[in-house]
Amino acid sequence: MAHRRRPSLALLASWLAVIVIVLVSLLGKSSAAADFWLDEFTTDGDVRIDHDHASGQKVASLILDRRSGAGFNSTQKYLFGEFSVEMKLIPGNSAGTVTSFYLTSGEGDDHDEIDMEFMGNSSGAPTVLNTNVWASGDGKKEHQFDLWFDPSADFHRYTIIWNRNNVIFQVDGVTLRVFPRYADLPYPDARPMAVHATLWDGSYWATLKGQIKIDWASAPFVVSYRDYTADACAVVGHGRTDCPAGSDGRWMNRVPDDTDRLTVAWAKRNCLQYNYCDDGWRFPKGFPGECSRS
Repeated sequence: MAHRRRPSLALLASWLAVIVIVLVSLLGKSSAAADFWLDEFTTDGDVRIDHDHASGQKVASLILDRRSGAGFNSTQKYLFGEFSVEMKLIPGNSAGTVTSFYLTSGEGDDHDEIDMEFMGNSSGAPTVLNTNVWASGDGKKEHQFDLWFDPSADFHRYTIIWNRNNVIFQVDGVTLRVFPRYADLPYPDARPMAVHATLWDGSYWATLKGQIKIDWASAPFVVSYRDYTADACAVVGHGRTDCPAGSDGRWMNRVPDDTDRLTVAWAKRNCLQYNYCDDGWRFPKGFPGECSRS
């Protein structure tokens, strides 16, 4: 009978070295993913940082259960910019949940805010994207859209462009809404804002105006974020901002072009399911000033 040769100590050592290198490499990728989110954001609740090796993307997942929701917010504040992230929403019955990607200057009565909120749905119903703009505490400017795809089946890109001229909301590069600036009306142009993302229980209003609550038997609910970018003017202290080179040509002077106007008109015809400028019950004393101009 032939005897198998035992591997030499030198060969075993080389194998162990290879294994260590592989493990260090994998851990390094995971650590890099964690470092990115932990360096850029503070977190609250159950936030899990992973590295998706299939796509090579860093992924931050927010978890909602009976105990609490979750969120993260940027440590940096900005005054104008283009903010973008890919998100994969809750599959199945997500009724009562609210997922968000937004900018805000804080919690005060005179705060500024720009919102993209995704209101959960019963299985099979469209997911509603709620967009809103607050300026000096003046809000109630919602446009709500039925998304034309399943946002839980894959990642999709959601973008807020905020400059001196307008706020532009995009989904997968398609402009759905433009909120223009008017010199005599409130506009968010003075208060620096941080970037936030949250997942929380909005049962009291999110789905059919609160008629359908969260089914906790389906918990935990998970929303994943990846490929976040902020091409923006960072506030660096004493009111000074540091704008990236070339921002004037990318987003600072961005206004709607012909393509934007076409896609906004398409979204209005096919996806818009609520427009505050049509809600006379909400504004019995007259619509906000911009309603008669846009």
